[in-house]
Amino acid sequence: MTTPVVLAVPSASAAEVRTTAAAAPKTDFNHDGHADLAVSAPGGTVDGKAKAGYVAVVYGSASGADTAHRQVISQATEGVPGDPTASARFGAHTVARDLDGDGYTDLAVQSGDTPAITVLWGSANGLTGGTELPAGNGDHWGDSDIVGGDFNGDGQADLVDVVTVNEGSEDERTGVRVRLGPFTRDGKEAGSSFSDTGRFDGPTSLTAGDITGDGKDDLVSTHAFEEMSQTSLFFKGDEQGLSPEHTDITDAASAAIGDVDKDGYGDLILRTVPGGVVEELPYDHGTLKVLYGTASGPSATRTTTIDQNTAGVPGVNEDGDQFGYALSSGDVNGDGYADIAVGIPYEDLEAGQDEAGSVVQLYGGPNGLSGTGAQAFTQATAGVPGAAEAGDHFGMAVGLADTDGDGKDDLVVGAPDEDGAQTGSGAAWVLRGQAGGLTTDGVVSFGPNALGAPEASATLGAGFQR
Repeated sequence: MTTPVVLAVPSASAAEVRTTAAAAPKTDFNHDGHADLAVSAPGGTVDGKAKAGYVAVVYGSASGADTAHRQVISQATEGVPGDPTASARFGAHTVARDLDGDGYTDLAVQSGDTPAITVLWGSANGLTGGTELPAGNGDHWGDSDIVGGDFNGDGQADLVDVVTVNEGSEDERTGVRVRLGPFTRDGKEAGSSFSDTGRFDGPTSLTAGDITGDGKDDLVSTHAFEEMSQTSLFFKGDEQGLSPEHTDITDAASAAIGDVDKDGYGDLILRTVPGGVVEELPYDHGTLKVLYGTASGPSATRTTTIDQNTAGVPGVNEDGDQFGYALSSGDVNGDGYADIAVGIPYEDLEAGQDEAGSVVQLYGGPNGLSGTGAQAFTQATAGVPGAAEAGDHFGMAVGLADTDGDGKDDLVVGAPDEDGAQTGSGAAWVLRGQAGGLTTDGVVSFGPNALGAPEASATLGAGFQR
């Protein structure tokens, strides 16, 4: 086992002194003060295995995301456990946290076809080596998810995944497991706790953040069964990890947590499900509901609804746009209020540009999240590289990360169906944050070819670290 190195903590940077609930979690694999990006390419062919999947890591610098400083990591990479397997979709879910407490961010990677979690360890040279976390009884084998946070408030990063209890019995159901940090380099966790969802199917998504303002991250899980959505569940962080009890809240298809009104409580932003029917989501224009945080959890009375017909929000409600398909929280303008990036991957632009996609950046303020100052970006926006084309699905994934270390988060956008030299190669864009909002000055864009990565049907940009 490699003994973790304890780093001296440098003086706080501008990014580090921002309001914790507003700033995006810092991803810094090499601990140089600039946020790094882990970009999923779950469709990538590796060693001749279609859809084996890989993760492209692009490191931050003083000038932003630096494609010349990158890694392409798959199960064919030296030190990474396992072997490339067709349709494994390695990297389908990634979580970036300092799991061993050595000052370097690590990357937890989950494939699309297995609950196994592989941790890639951060170092001065970036991500290196890897450890597969030991499987536990009841590991969930359906569509799964992972998320990171500090759920017991001890200052150590934890991981949450999905498990099944009473498997094969009439009482089979799923739950969420907190793997408590710190982790050792051989994959041993400090402890664990389990919270029952009471549902047969696993959560469709997991979202973490401190809604109650007590210094412990809380968890929100979204759910559906067959064609119908189910209530989302709120689990409060506690000394054991998560409370075994949960509160039912609004049905949702996607979620983000950020303190949009800077009152010390994280606010829950949900994309609602029209009529509670999941099968209607592809035809939905998309609506966000903000449940403001309180000491006891998401408020049932202080709420806000936002869509593309809301004053100040660019665009108009159109069937099938799916405003809010992807959501991410961070602080773009450095004012301490959390801002929300909203992916609209199915938005039609001009004729012949059906489902080209777009992103709207919403800003927080004293009165919470609103359309005030909102911005929209597409591949047809002046200064954004590329061309808006039908089926690109620009905005299928969004993220916020301070890649240049200036204290303002940058917007990261994925278009996994963008065609490069080959069909479905995918691509990603990084737009810089500044005091006045996002700018296309210094924008960075890249596809697999620019990274020396496998290109055909790679779907680069299908997701980013959380």
